[in-house]
Amino acid sequence: MDALMLSRIQFGFVISFHILFPAFTIGLASWLAFVEWRWLRTRDTVWRDLFFFWTKVFAVSFGMGVVSGIVMSFQFGTNWSVLSEQAGNILGPLLSYEVLTAFFLEATFLGVMLFGWNRVDEKMHFLATCMVALGTLISTFWIISANSWMQTPAGYKIVDGVFEPASWWAIVFNPSFPYRLAHMVLAAFITTCFVIGGVAAGYLRRGVHVDAARRMLKAAVIFAAITVPTQVFVGDLHGLNAREHQPIKVAAMEAHWQHKPKGEGVPLVLFAVPNERAERNDYEIAVPRLGSLILTHSLDGEIQPLTSVPPEERPPVKPVFYAFRLMVGLGVAMLLLVLASLWAWRRKRLYDLDSALGRWVLNGWRALTLSGFVAILAGWYVVEIGRQPYVIYGLLRTADAVSAVNAGSVLTSLIVFVVVYLTVFGAGIGYLVKLIRKGPHPHEPAPRPRQGDKTPARPLSVPDEPAEPGA
Repeated sequence: MDALMLSRIQFGFVISFHILFPAFTIGLASWLAFVEWRWLRTRDTVWRDLFFFWTKVFAVSFGMGVVSGIVMSFQFGTNWSVLSEQAGNILGPLLSYEVLTAFFLEATFLGVMLFGWNRVDEKMHFLATCMVALGTLISTFWIISANSWMQTPAGYKIVDGVFEPASWWAIVFNPSFPYRLAHMVLAAFITTCFVIGGVAAGYLRRGVHVDAARRMLKAAVIFAAITVPTQVFVGDLHGLNAREHQPIKVAAMEAHWQHKPKGEGVPLVLFAVPNERAERNDYEIAVPRLGSLILTHSLDGEIQPLTSVPPEERPPVKPVFYAFRLMVGLGVAMLLLVLASLWAWRRKRLYDLDSALGRWVLNGWRALTLSGFVAILAGWYVVEIGRQPYVIYGLLRTADAVSAVNAGSVLTSLIVFVVVYLTVFGAGIGYLVKLIRKGPHPHEPAPRPRQGDKTPARPLSVPDEPAEPGA
């Protein structure tokens, strides 16, 4: 447990908290735009009540995401100063673009979305909601671009040990960026979709907010039926891209140690205990050739094995191997639940608590309510641990990027982070659970202010009547 390992644990802990909230708000902002659009089209008060309900959830989640993101950014200077020094000319502008183009856009329209109902024109309020949703997507664009450049660096030149931009187009649109952007956005949408569907299923099982719950579940099933199969397709493209640019990461994902005889193909390892010391898998259960079919689209295709590089050039195999299977397993469970939901809907059993199919589907949605968060964390661990021992793949080793700090200082700050995060964010998550359990309730909008009325936001407003008689 030296400063390097503690710094990695600290950054992993902080970013694990942070990534959950932006991922949720990315999908939730688009969901709010859809709900408000439905309200404007139908004037059905259920849609309006749903908008106010999910807006409260969005506001709390957005605030926790901002706070955790600010703390995370400080670590680039405290724990990873060498990375900042050598790659700051590229990473700094990318992260600044995110603030200039996305955060300012969100901050400008967020207040209108949260507090402007019945105070601005309906079209203006809907525009504000759409701009907040757009801002979350733009933010994702720049963050994924910066991270993707660290995975597949391009468009740079090295001058005196410092990375300098040679082509911003190549930097931003680096080889892995399009696939990782699509994969992350879809993951965020799916995460929010399953939260909405799981909450709706919980209401239906309890027999509360039935009308609102039916609409939420119906929307979740339709959206999941589009996004989950699309995610499978995008994930396949992402895997092919990783095999081309980060073959050792793919080998760790599959725990593929040795070259196979020509024509035998690569098996798909369903379960194993990777033995890094002996360079083999123990207790392996595998399907012959299926790995080749998935990874190369050929029954006898080959991938680069782990033993093709020295041990010091390999990532930790076990966390990558197990995290990848957890992510894929949850994806398969989501796909099966979507298919079962479509079948139940066709048979008019989606909301039917008296049928076994209806109860099974609703229980499935409840069980997978938080599955998107787990899948995102698992996928993120695959990406970040899988590029080790490099922080900029193939160019800057993680051990060479850490600051010259002592282990005691890092350990102290790590303990403080753990205590504060569990306290603050534990309270925030508890409040979110309380909001969700309470559910949507009829909302009566405040009347429009009349001409001459004083607004509560003006602390120095002139009183309507004299403060003293005769004044």
